[in-house]
Amino acid sequence: MTKNRTSMADIAAHAGVSTATVSRVFNGVGQVSTDTRRKVLTAIDELGYDRPAPERTPNTPTIGVIVPELTNPIFASFTHRLQEGVSRAGGITQIRTQTPGATSEVDHLSSLLDHRVSGLIFLSGRHADHLADLGPYHELLERSIPFVTINGTRPEIPAPDFSTDDALGIRTAVAHLHELGHTRIALITGRTHIVPAQRKADAFTLIMEELVGERSPIIEETFYTYEAAAARTPGLLERGVTAIVTGSDLQAIGAIDAIRSMGLSVPEDISVIGFDDSFLMSHLSPSLTTIHQPVTSIVTSAVNTLFGAMATPDYVSTHADHLFPPDLVVRATTAPIS
Repeated sequence: MTKNRTSMADIAAHAGVSTATVSRVFNGVGQVSTDTRRKVLTAIDELGYDRPAPERTPNTPTIGVIVPELTNPIFASFTHRLQEGVSRAGGITQIRTQTPGATSEVDHLSSLLDHRVSGLIFLSGRHADHLADLGPYHELLERSIPFVTINGTRPEIPAPDFSTDDALGIRTAVAHLHELGHTRIALITGRTHIVPAQRKADAFTLIMEELVGERSPIIEETFYTYEAAAARTPGLLERGVTAIVTGSDLQAIGAIDAIRSMGLSVPEDISVIGFDDSFLMSHLSPSLTTIHQPVTSIVTSAVNTLFGAMATPDYVSTHADHLFPPDLVVRATTAPIS
Protein backbone atom coordinates (compact mmCIF):
# COMPACT_ATOMS: atom_id res chain seq x y z
CA MET A 1 0.00 0.00 0.00
CA THR A 2 1.13 3.53 -0.73
CA LYS A 3 0.93 5.32 2.60
CA ASN A 4 -0.52 8.56 1.32
CA ARG A 5 -2.97 10.68 3.26
CA THR A 6 -5.94 9.78 1.12
CA SER A 7 -5.58 6.00 1.60
CA MET A 8 -4.96 6.38 5.32
CA ALA A 9 -8.07 8.54 5.59
CA ASP A 10 -10.12 6.03 3.61
CA ILE A 11 -9.09 3.19 5.89
CA ALA A 12 -9.67 5.26 9.02
CA ALA A 13 -13.14 6.25 7.89
CA HIS A 14 -14.04 2.69 6.96
CA ALA A 15 -12.82 1.34 10.29
CA GLY A 16 -14.24 4.18 12.36
CA VAL A 17 -10.87 5.11 13.86
CA SER A 18 -8.37 7.94 13.52
CA THR A 19 -5.68 8.12 10.85
CA ALA A 20 -3.15 8.05 13.69
CA THR A 21 -4.48 4.64 14.73
CA VAL A 22 -4.18 3.35 11.18
CA SER A 23 -0.60 4.60 11.09
CA ARG A 24 0.21 2.79 14.34
CA VAL A 25 -1.15 -0.46 12.94
CA PHE A 26 0.93 -0.11 9.76
CA ASN A 27 4.13 0.85 11.55
CA GLY A 28 3.73 -1.51 14.48
CA VAL A 29 4.33 1.21 17.05
CA GLY A 30 2.24 2.55 19.92
CA GLN A 31 -0.67 0.97 21.77
CA VAL A 32 -3.49 -0.49 19.70
CA SER A 33 -6.05 -2.88 21.20
CA THR A 34 -6.64 -6.24 19.56
CA ASP A 35 -10.20 -5.32 18.55
CA THR A 36 -9.13 -1.97 17.08
CA ARG A 37 -6.29 -3.57 15.16
CA ARG A 38 -8.73 -6.11 13.75
CA LYS A 39 -11.09 -3.33 12.63
CA VAL A 40 -8.23 -1.63 10.80
CA LEU A 41 -7.07 -4.87 9.16
CA THR A 42 -10.64 -5.65 8.10
CA ALA A 43 -10.96 -2.20 6.54
CA ILE A 44 -7.66 -2.70 4.70
CA ASP A 45 -8.87 -6.03 3.31
CA GLU A 46 -12.28 -4.70 2.29
CA LEU A 47 -10.80 -1.66 0.54
CA GLY A 48 -8.29 -3.75 -1.36
CA TYR A 49 -5.05 -2.43 0.12
CA ASP A 50 -2.07 -4.57 1.03
CA ARG A 51 -1.76 -5.42 4.69
CA PRO A 52 1.24 -4.38 6.76
CA ALA A 53 3.75 -7.11 7.53
CA PRO A 54 2.31 -9.38 10.22
CA GLU A 55 3.49 -8.89 13.76
CA ARG A 56 5.14 -12.24 14.34
CA THR A 57 8.00 -13.38 16.50
CA PRO A 58 9.78 -16.72 16.78
CA ASN A 59 7.45 -17.37 19.73
CA THR A 60 4.21 -16.85 17.80
CA PRO A 61 2.33 -20.14 18.24
CA THR A 62 1.28 -22.12 15.19
CA ILE A 63 -1.85 -24.19 15.61
CA GLY A 64 -2.60 -27.15 13.40
CA VAL A 65 -6.31 -27.47 12.62
CA ILE A 66 -7.49 -30.70 10.97
CA VAL A 67 -11.06 -30.56 9.67
CA PRO A 68 -13.30 -32.67 7.40
CA GLU A 69 -14.04 -31.73 3.82
CA LEU A 70 -15.47 -28.24 3.47
CA THR A 71 -18.34 -28.97 1.09
CA ASN A 72 -20.56 -29.33 4.16
CA PRO A 73 -21.26 -25.73 5.21
CA ILE A 74 -21.20 -26.50 8.94
CA PHE A 75 -17.56 -27.58 8.67
CA ALA A 76 -16.76 -24.42 6.73
CA SER A 77 -18.38 -22.41 9.51
CA PHE A 78 -16.36 -24.18 12.21
CA THR A 79 -13.15 -23.73 10.21
CA HIS A 80 -13.75 -20.03 9.70
CA ARG A 81 -14.40 -19.50 13.41
CA LEU A 82 -11.37 -21.58 14.37
CA GLN A 83 -9.05 -19.52 12.21
CA GLU A 84 -10.58 -16.35 13.60
CA GLY A 85 -10.31 -17.59 17.18
CA VAL A 86 -6.69 -18.64 16.88
CA SER A 87 -5.84 -15.29 15.31
CA ARG A 88 -7.53 -13.43 18.17
CA ALA A 89 -5.51 -15.50 20.63
CA GLY A 90 -2.29 -14.42 18.90
CA GLY A 91 -1.59 -17.54 16.88
CA ILE A 92 -1.29 -18.62 13.26
CA THR A 93 -3.34 -21.52 11.86
CA GLN A 94 -2.32 -24.27 9.51
CA ILE A 95 -5.59 -25.74 8.26
CA ARG A 96 -5.73 -29.20 6.72
CA THR A 97 -8.79 -30.96 5.29
CA GLN A 98 -9.23 -34.71 5.24
CA THR A 99 -11.31 -35.25 2.13
CA PRO A 100 -12.36 -38.91 1.75
CA GLY A 101 -9.97 -40.71 -0.55
CA ALA A 102 -7.31 -38.02 -0.31
CA THR A 103 -4.75 -37.19 2.38
CA SER A 104 -5.55 -38.90 5.67
CA GLU A 105 -5.65 -37.37 9.13
CA VAL A 106 -2.53 -39.33 10.08
CA ASP A 107 -0.64 -37.93 7.09
CA HIS A 108 -1.77 -34.39 7.90
CA LEU A 109 -0.76 -34.89 11.51
CA SER A 110 2.70 -36.08 10.53
CA SER A 111 3.18 -33.04 8.30
CA LEU A 112 2.01 -30.64 10.99
CA LEU A 113 4.37 -32.17 13.51
CA ASP A 114 7.22 -31.72 11.01
CA HIS A 115 6.27 -28.02 10.99
CA ARG A 116 6.58 -28.02 14.80
CA VAL A 117 3.11 -26.80 15.60
CA SER A 118 2.52 -25.59 19.14
CA GLY A 119 -0.90 -27.22 19.51
CA LEU A 120 -3.59 -29.03 17.56
CA ILE A 121 -7.36 -28.89 17.10
CA PHE A 122 -9.25 -31.85 15.64
CA LEU A 123 -12.76 -31.24 14.30
CA SER A 124 -15.00 -34.28 13.74
CA GLY A 125 -11.92 -36.37 13.03
CA ARG A 126 -10.80 -39.90 13.75
CA HIS A 127 -11.26 -39.19 17.43
CA ALA A 128 -15.02 -39.34 16.76
CA ASP A 129 -14.89 -42.80 15.17
CA HIS A 130 -15.34 -45.87 17.38
CA LEU A 131 -13.54 -47.92 14.72
CA ALA A 132 -10.45 -45.69 14.56
CA ASP A 133 -6.99 -46.30 15.93
CA LEU A 134 -6.45 -43.81 18.76
CA GLY A 135 -2.71 -44.40 18.90
CA PRO A 136 -1.74 -41.12 17.20
CA TYR A 137 -3.55 -39.11 19.89
CA HIS A 138 -1.72 -40.91 22.69
CA GLU A 139 1.56 -40.28 20.87
CA LEU A 140 0.80 -36.55 20.98
CA LEU A 141 0.47 -36.77 24.74
CA GLU A 142 3.79 -38.60 24.97
CA ARG A 143 5.36 -35.74 23.03
CA SER A 144 3.68 -33.18 25.32
CA ILE A 145 1.84 -31.49 22.44
CA PRO A 146 -1.46 -30.03 23.69
CA PHE A 147 -4.57 -30.69 21.65
CA VAL A 148 -8.34 -30.50 21.89
CA THR A 149 -11.12 -32.22 19.98
CA ILE A 150 -14.44 -30.88 18.73
CA ASN A 151 -17.68 -32.82 18.13
CA GLY A 152 -16.63 -36.35 18.92
CA THR A 153 -15.73 -37.03 22.53
CA ARG A 154 -14.01 -40.26 23.42
CA PRO A 155 -13.23 -40.98 27.10
CA GLU A 156 -10.27 -43.08 25.95
CA ILE A 157 -8.56 -39.89 24.77
CA PRO A 158 -7.18 -37.89 27.73
CA ALA A 159 -7.92 -34.50 26.18
CA PRO A 160 -10.81 -32.03 26.46
CA ASP A 161 -13.61 -32.28 23.92
CA PHE A 162 -16.08 -29.54 23.03
CA SER A 163 -19.30 -30.77 21.44
CA THR A 164 -22.84 -29.86 20.60
CA ASP A 165 -25.25 -31.74 22.85
CA ASP A 166 -26.59 -33.94 20.04
CA ALA A 167 -28.96 -35.78 22.34
CA LEU A 168 -30.60 -32.57 23.55
CA GLY A 169 -30.97 -31.35 19.98
CA ILE A 170 -32.73 -34.52 18.84
CA ARG A 171 -34.98 -34.60 21.90
CA THR A 172 -35.98 -30.99 21.27
CA ALA A 173 -36.73 -31.68 17.60
CA VAL A 174 -38.88 -34.74 18.31
CA ALA A 175 -40.73 -32.96 21.12
CA HIS A 176 -41.57 -30.12 18.71
CA LEU A 177 -42.97 -32.55 16.15
CA HIS A 178 -44.93 -34.41 18.81
CA GLU A 179 -46.51 -31.15 19.93
CA LEU A 180 -47.64 -30.69 16.33
CA GLY A 181 -49.38 -34.06 16.45
CA HIS A 182 -46.78 -36.23 14.69
CA THR A 183 -46.19 -39.77 15.93
CA ARG A 184 -44.82 -41.43 12.77
CA ILE A 185 -41.42 -39.77 12.92
CA ALA A 186 -38.20 -41.05 11.32
CA LEU A 187 -34.56 -40.13 11.85
CA ILE A 188 -32.03 -39.93 9.02
CA THR A 189 -28.56 -39.70 10.52
CA GLY A 190 -24.95 -40.71 9.99
CA ARG A 191 -23.27 -44.04 10.62
CA THR A 192 -23.52 -44.79 14.32
CA HIS A 193 -19.90 -45.84 14.71
CA ILE A 194 -19.37 -42.06 14.66
CA VAL A 195 -19.96 -40.48 18.08
CA PRO A 196 -22.37 -37.63 17.13
CA ALA A 197 -24.51 -39.99 15.03
CA GLN A 198 -24.59 -42.54 17.84
CA ARG A 199 -25.71 -39.87 20.30
CA LYS A 200 -28.45 -38.75 17.93
CA ALA A 201 -29.73 -42.29 17.36
CA ASP A 202 -29.68 -43.18 21.06
CA ALA A 203 -31.54 -39.99 21.99
CA PHE A 204 -34.10 -40.55 19.23
CA THR A 205 -34.80 -44.07 20.47
CA LEU A 206 -35.32 -42.87 24.04
CA ILE A 207 -37.53 -39.89 23.24
CA MET A 208 -39.70 -41.86 20.82
CA GLU A 209 -40.37 -44.48 23.49
CA GLU A 210 -41.12 -41.78 26.06
CA LEU A 211 -43.52 -39.80 23.87
CA VAL A 212 -45.23 -42.38 21.65
CA GLY A 213 -44.28 -45.76 23.14
CA GLU A 214 -42.22 -46.73 20.08
CA ARG A 215 -39.33 -48.95 21.19
CA SER A 216 -37.93 -49.55 17.70
CA PRO A 217 -38.31 -46.23 15.87
CA ILE A 218 -37.37 -45.78 12.24
CA ILE A 219 -33.68 -44.83 11.98
CA GLU A 220 -31.83 -44.64 8.68
CA GLU A 221 -28.03 -44.63 8.96
CA THR A 222 -26.30 -43.13 5.93
CA PHE A 223 -23.92 -40.36 4.88
CA TYR A 224 -24.42 -36.74 5.92
CA THR A 225 -25.09 -35.73 2.32
CA TYR A 226 -27.92 -34.42 0.16
CA GLU A 227 -27.80 -37.46 -2.11
CA ALA A 228 -27.89 -40.04 0.69
CA ALA A 229 -30.95 -38.52 2.36
CA ALA A 230 -32.75 -38.04 -0.96
CA ALA A 231 -32.25 -41.74 -1.71
CA ARG A 232 -33.60 -42.87 1.68
CA THR A 233 -36.63 -40.59 1.87
CA PRO A 234 -39.05 -42.34 -0.56
CA GLY A 235 -38.81 -45.54 1.47
CA LEU A 236 -39.68 -43.64 4.62
CA LEU A 237 -42.79 -42.14 3.04
CA GLU A 238 -43.88 -45.60 1.90
CA ARG A 239 -43.78 -46.61 5.59
CA GLY A 240 -46.24 -43.88 6.52
CA VAL A 241 -43.84 -41.38 8.02
CA THR A 242 -45.31 -37.88 8.48
CA ALA A 243 -42.17 -36.16 9.80
CA ILE A 244 -38.43 -36.57 9.35
CA VAL A 245 -35.61 -35.43 11.60
CA THR A 246 -32.20 -35.35 9.94
CA GLY A 247 -28.64 -35.30 11.24
CA SER A 248 -27.52 -32.44 9.01
CA ASP A 249 -28.96 -29.58 7.01
CA LEU A 250 -27.70 -31.18 3.80
CA GLN A 251 -29.70 -34.30 4.61
CA ALA A 252 -32.76 -32.15 5.28
CA ILE A 253 -32.48 -30.47 1.89
CA GLY A 254 -32.13 -33.86 0.21
CA ALA A 255 -35.21 -35.15 2.01
CA ILE A 256 -37.26 -32.08 1.06
CA ASP A 257 -36.36 -32.36 -2.62
CA ALA A 258 -37.22 -36.08 -2.61
CA ILE A 259 -40.59 -35.32 -1.00
CA ARG A 260 -41.32 -32.71 -3.66
CA SER A 261 -40.32 -35.08 -6.45
CA MET A 262 -43.05 -37.43 -5.22
CA GLY A 263 -45.66 -34.72 -5.64
CA LEU A 264 -45.92 -33.91 -1.93
CA SER A 265 -45.34 -30.66 -0.10
CA VAL A 266 -43.29 -29.55 2.90
CA PRO A 267 -44.65 -28.92 5.48
CA GLU A 268 -48.27 -29.46 4.37
CA ASP A 269 -47.76 -33.22 3.81
CA ILE A 270 -44.42 -33.96 5.53
CA SER A 271 -42.55 -31.96 8.16
CA VAL A 272 -38.74 -31.89 8.08
CA ILE A 273 -36.17 -30.75 10.64
CA GLY A 274 -32.47 -30.27 9.91
CA PHE A 275 -29.46 -30.18 12.19
CA ASP A 276 -26.70 -27.50 12.13
CA ASP A 277 -28.46 -24.26 11.12
CA SER A 278 -25.71 -23.67 8.60
CA PHE A 279 -25.45 -20.61 6.37
CA LEU A 280 -28.44 -19.82 4.13
CA MET A 281 -30.89 -22.23 5.82
CA SER A 282 -33.09 -19.28 6.73
CA HIS A 283 -33.19 -18.28 3.05
CA LEU A 284 -34.48 -21.55 1.62
CA SER A 285 -38.04 -21.78 0.37
CA PRO A 286 -39.52 -22.89 2.65
CA SER A 287 -36.99 -21.81 5.25
CA LEU A 288 -35.63 -24.75 7.21
CA THR A 289 -36.61 -25.60 10.76
CA THR A 290 -33.35 -26.88 12.23
CA ILE A 291 -31.19 -27.41 15.30
CA HIS A 292 -28.67 -24.60 15.69
CA GLN A 293 -25.15 -25.70 16.62
CA PRO A 294 -23.48 -23.11 18.91
CA VAL A 295 -20.36 -22.92 16.76
CA THR A 296 -18.96 -19.68 18.18
CA SER A 297 -19.27 -20.81 21.81
CA ILE A 298 -17.70 -24.19 21.07
CA VAL A 299 -14.79 -22.70 19.16
CA THR A 300 -14.13 -19.95 21.72
CA SER A 301 -13.96 -22.45 24.57
CA ALA A 302 -11.81 -24.89 22.61
CA VAL A 303 -9.29 -22.24 21.53
CA ASN A 304 -9.09 -20.68 24.99
CA THR A 305 -8.52 -24.08 26.58
CA LEU A 306 -5.80 -24.97 24.09
CA PHE A 307 -3.94 -21.70 24.56
CA GLY A 308 -4.26 -22.06 28.32
CA ALA A 309 -2.69 -25.51 28.10
CA MET A 310 0.15 -24.20 25.93
CA ALA A 311 0.86 -21.46 28.49
CA THR A 312 0.95 -23.88 31.43
CA PRO A 313 4.36 -25.41 32.24
CA ASP A 314 4.22 -29.17 32.73
CA TYR A 315 0.59 -29.22 31.58
CA VAL A 316 -1.05 -32.61 32.10
CA SER A 317 -3.94 -33.30 29.73
CA THR A 318 -7.02 -35.08 31.04
CA HIS A 319 -10.31 -36.01 29.45
CA ALA A 320 -13.22 -33.62 29.82
CA ASP A 321 -16.55 -33.70 28.00
CA HIS A 322 -17.87 -30.16 27.47
CA LEU A 323 -21.40 -30.17 26.03
CA PHE A 324 -22.97 -27.05 24.55
CA PRO A 325 -26.77 -26.85 24.33
CA PRO A 326 -28.18 -26.31 20.83
CA ASP A 327 -31.35 -24.39 20.02
CA LEU A 328 -34.33 -25.37 17.92
CA VAL A 329 -34.93 -22.70 15.28
CA VAL A 330 -38.52 -23.04 14.13
CA ARG A 331 -39.06 -21.83 10.59
CA ALA A 332 -41.33 -23.05 7.79
CA THR A 333 -40.67 -26.77 7.24
CA THR A 334 -42.72 -28.00 10.20
CA ALA A 335 -46.48 -27.80 10.68
CA PRO A 336 -49.30 -29.59 12.49
CA ILE A 337 -50.11 -32.99 11.07
CA SER A 338 -52.77 -32.77 8.37
